[in-house]
Amino acid sequence: MSNATKCMFPQSRYYGKFTPENLMFNSNLQEFSHRVSIICALETGGKISSQDAFLEITELWQQLDQSKRELST
Repeated sequence: MSNATKCMFPQSRYYGKFTPENLMFNSNLQEFSHRVSIICALETGGKISSQDAFLEITELWQQLDQSKRELST
């Protein structure tokens, strides 16, 4: 991963109980958080409406929930 990519998409170290599923979900959760912060910034800056931001975040939440269910099986 390049330095620019690390700077744009930072990921924190995982400190929980190590399993491949936990590690993958942590990565998905961090990506969710990062994308939500971008959506919030776009909404705050007037680039997208509050309704569009809500719909985007709802979709991201559903994807995160689906990944959790898939990793738990």
